[in-house]
Amino acid sequence: MAVALEATTGAKQNCVTVASPKRDTRLDVLRGLALITIFINHVPGQIFENITTKNFGFSDAAEAFVLISGIAVGLAYGSRFQPSSWLQTVTKATKRAFTLYLAHMITTFMTLALFLIGAWIFHRPGLLCEINILAILTNLKAGIPSLLLLGHQIGYNNILPMYGALMLMVPIILLLNAASPLLALAVSGAVWLFSGVYEIAPHNMLIEGYWFLNPLSWQFLFTIGIVGMMHVRGGGKLPQHPILFALAAAYVVLSFAWVVGQLWSFGNALASLGLPPVLTGFDKTFLSLPRLLHVLALSYLVINIPAISHLLRRSTDNPLTILGRHSLSIFVAGTVLAMVGQVALYINNHDKIIGPIFVIIGIAIQFAYAYHLERKRKLGTSSNRSLPNRQMVLVPVRIDRSRDHR
Repeated sequence: MAVALEATTGAKQNCVTVASPKRDTRLDVLRGLALITIFINHVPGQIFENITTKNFGFSDAAEAFVLISGIAVGLAYGSRFQPSSWLQTVTKATKRAFTLYLAHMITTFMTLALFLIGAWIFHRPGLLCEINILAILTNLKAGIPSLLLLGHQIGYNNILPMYGALMLMVPIILLLNAASPLLALAVSGAVWLFSGVYEIAPHNMLIEGYWFLNPLSWQFLFTIGIVGMMHVRGGGKLPQHPILFALAAAYVVLSFAWVVGQLWSFGNALASLGLPPVLTGFDKTFLSLPRLLHVLALSYLVINIPAISHLLRRSTDNPLTILGRHSLSIFVAGTVLAMVGQVALYINNHDKIIGPIFVIIGIAIQFAYAYHLERKRKLGTSSNRSLPNRQMVLVPVRIDRSRDHR
């Protein structure tokens, strides 16, 4: 706050533009790492998949991405939010949700095209039985409307619909937070618990079941990110205590031992307690409590271990920073590349060499695309800055001529 006030004063006195404070790149770096992890996991059947985070704990990159997105929304929307401007927030959030919908349509129909072309050119009709495609092809009359209405989601193309639904909830979350952060968390937690216990979620149209990622459940993690960031931006601090740190570390270690040691039989013991599966299971659709606690425990450790925080604070031109800064475009590109990879692996019978090579090439393409987007962004920023400068020169000249005329 002091830096911002100082910059404003200097600008008024000297009539020059003062640089804004440096961007905190830790969110960008974490988002970049999550994007790479999601891409690797979306090309199953190759060795790199074995070293991603899902193999070492209850949660995976999806939970990290949603929490980071909530924090980013808290930064982008929360600092300027006022209950009186609620309708403006509704408009902004709706536009963002529509952008996510369009991005989802792009990845969905490109996925369909890739699998159809792969099945036709390489004579592998089995491709049409993968990732929920067959349900569309056997009933096109209902299948296409179902895709457009988000009533049917192709496999590995189900994050953006959930994220778009979360964006539509942002105005409500911010309004509750303005009344009381505890109220926002309580309402969000109640919705998470109720939807998990009674399995309330958007239903599929073509096949039995629900959305793979239920927004009514995942909104709790999203809300935690928003409320936490707005609390810190308002001058508050996250709770820090040795006992909390020890509990978080112990839970992360327990999760690691559970997953690596394949101790899933203990899950049956927990289920025998008679508690709802959302509290004792490991279901991803309803974001079960063990998964939720794991990503929160990891986040708490990252925040409270200075060495990790310092490691994540990279320069603005670091490759991971650039990748995370253009997260939506990179996510779309990564999804399309992952679908290409799935087709390539299928027609090559999951060759042990082709898979890893494709993943490395795919990651390199995403970094190259991110640098292209960054160059365009910088060119756009520099051109926008030059326009006000020209206007500032013209105005005094006009004033001087009017005085000479008089």
